[in-house]
Amino acid sequence: MNRQKSVGFYANKIVTLFNQSYQSYGTRRIRFDLQKENIWVSRRYIARVMKALLLVSKYTVKRYQSHNTEVNETATENHLQRQFDVGDKKQIVVADLTYIQVKQRWNYLCVLVNLSDRQIVG
Repeated sequence: MNRQKSVGFYANKIVTLFNQSYQSYGTRRIRFDLQKENIWVSRRYIARVMKALLLVSKYTVKRYQSHNTEVNETATENHLQRQFDVGDKKQIVVADLTYIQVKQRWNYLCVLVNLSDRQIVG
């Protein structure tokens, strides 16, 4: 029994499943549907057939949907009035949030600064 199949052996079935899915199925879903019909082929074989026939699945991209929330819409009072020189130690502590890239990943950094001596407290 010859286990190796030519590229075109199940090509018609793969193209049919691909078109029935509105060109959205990839190798995993096509393989799953073929297994339902008792056709056992690898994802590599399906990928070879799709590549030979120039079939590329259309992946649906989730689009950003803005949400209207009232969390940040409330007015905040300006207690300092830009008077950053305060005498007492740790009387006023402010926060700053930034992000930095480390090893190709974005990390957030939140720093708490004491306004009296400009030292980081947290």
